[in-house]
Parts: sequence; structure tokens; C-alpha cells
Amino acid sequence: MYFDENDICGACLWEDEKEKIDWDARWKDLQELAEWAKRTTKTAYDCVIGVSGGKDSTLQALTAREKLGLKTLLVNSEPEGITEIGKCNIENLINLGFDAIKLRPNPNVMKKLIKRDFYKYLNPIKISEYSLWSSAYIVADMMNIPLIIQGENAALTEGARNTDLELDGNALNANKIQTLSSGWEEYMEAGVSKDDMFMYYYNREKLAEKGIRGAWLQYYDKDWSMSRNADFSIGHGLAIRPEYFDPHEYGTHSACHQMDSNLVQVNQMLKYIKFGFGQCTDHASFDIRDGILTREDAIELVRRYDGRCGMQFIKKFCDYIEIEIDEFWHVAESFRGPMWKRNSKEEWVLENPIWEQ
Repeated sequence: MYFDENDICGACLWEDEKEKIDWDARWKDLQELAEWAKRTTKTAYDCVIGVSGGKDSTLQALTAREKLGLKTLLVNSEPEGITEIGKCNIENLINLGFDAIKLRPNPNVMKKLIKRDFYKYLNPIKISEYSLWSSAYIVADMMNIPLIIQGENAALTEGARNTDLELDGNALNANKIQTLSSGWEEYMEAGVSKDDMFMYYYNREKLAEKGIRGAWLQYYDKDWSMSRNADFSIGHGLAIRPEYFDPHEYGTHSACHQMDSNLVQVNQMLKYIKFGFGQCTDHASFDIRDGILTREDAIELVRRYDGRCGMQFIKKFCDYIEIEIDEFWHVAESFRGPMWKRNSKEEWVLENPIWEQ
């Protein structure tokens, strides 16, 4: 995360920067890129979009087809532990009238690498991000589709500016996202071959040599936001968690974020142990910027739900990577961050939490 000299994070800086941008000129640039793709393509498709079926990818797909007039191919890399909502939503998106390719990396390899990342980083979904991102680029390369459209540049909307990821609209640089930047080669130590890793990386230089281009839609779209994308996609059939879902089980108040795999719930709890914040902090921050929550209400939601995770998700994860619950907690505790302290009852509590400031 980037913070400026006034301790303002990159995501909030982007909210201020948005007010100074000539959005009509930005959109015109995207339209020109779309027209270039239509002139350039020698295939049945002008662009390829990597999708999960969620709120952002539904908006991306329909924007590409309806507003930019692009012949669009969707690519879905199925996550491990896909939920029923996840299955429903990817089918809903395809049934809006798209050709789609579904990819699934070898589950035995994926399981081995997820377990490796749990022990090495306390981040079991790290490797799944590689296949999620790379899938659209791999297909664009194989089929010579000239344009790749992705959603948001994390350097802007999430404030992840302490990496080499540029603050621009060039989505060919997705390999510079922090999660991916350590490179796929590190996984060779887990006893897999380069061929095993085919679906986990793309050759950026090769794409550039071919003239294939990439665009972050959020960079060009003035109205891009979590709440707007959700409302738009719900209006086009997106299923979300039911009203009666228990935020304590999921670690967030949001009914429409990260719904396609329950590995996320475990991973976000582990993030909380490691860094002192989880997905409720993320989602509440988005809602503050979108004007949905006051900061005071958001802090109360974080106090209640951040870092929570239903035991059924933890047990399912342990069964998946074949470890005991005690081993899970032993590994998690070994990564506990310095922002935690023991109280008089020997319980772990956050030091100087936001609700006490």
C-alpha cells in the first residue's frame, strides 16, 4: 500500500484524482482502441475478457459488447472450491449471449501449490491468482486476439503503488501486480515442471511483439465503482448472498464481493492474522468512497466482522490440503503480525484498533 506524506493512501488519492480527469477524452481514447481492435483482428473476436461471472466481469463484458461494439470472447478460469453462487453467475453471464472458454488447471497441481503457499506465505489463494489473471492473456496469444480488457488497475483503486505497476490504462502489465510479481518460477521448488505451470503465466514480451494490447476498463470509465458495478450486474441477473447470510461467517457485511470460492473467506481471515485487517476493512473502505457508509458506521462494521470466518470453511480447507485443524492454527500463529498483543485473558487483540482511536 502507498501512503503519501500526509498519510493518505493511494486509493483515496485516486478518488481525488478522478475529479480532475477529462473523462470524455479518456472514453474517446478507449473507443479509438476498440476501433483499432476491430480493424486489426483476423479472428472471429476483437477482444478477450477474463471473467469470474461476478459484478465487475459482468459489467466489463456488457460494456465491451454494447458500448464499444466489440466481438467479445470470455475466458473463465474456474477457482478451486467454486461455490454454487459462483457456478450460477458464470452461467448467467454466458447466457447473456457470449462465447466463452472455461479453463481449469490440473487440480492435483493446484492443490500442491495452494498447500505450498499456505506454508510459505500464509496466502493459500496466491497461486490461484496466477491462473485467474493469465487465462485471458494465454487465450489472446493462442488465438491472436488483438485486445485484452481487464477490470481495475490495483495501483489506482486499491492504492497498491509500491510496485512496478504503472498508474495507467495498460493491462498488459498485469504481471506486475504484487501477487504475481514474484514470478511463476518460484513454484518450481514445489516439484512441478514448467509444463505443469502452463496455465499460470503469460509472456508479456511475446504479446507486445505481436501487437496485442490490453486495457484496464476502470481507467477509462468515470462511473467505475464497486457499488455501481454491483447494481448494474444485479440488474443483469447476478446472484448475491441471501439477505439472511451471517456476516460473522464470511468476515464482511458485503453480500456481493468474492462469491465464487469459499477459499477466500479462509484467506481473508489469515490476512487479518498476518496484517491486522481483513476483507470487511477492504469493503467498508470502498463503501465510504462510494458514499454508501459513513466512516463511523464503517468502523463499527469492521469492529464486528473483520477477520471472522466460519469454522466450516476452515475445516473444509484443512480437509482439502490434508492437514489437521491444530496444524492449521500452528501455521497461522507463526505468521501473526506485530500489531497484535495479548490481553489480561491471554487473548490476542489488536493494539490501538481503529475503533479506539
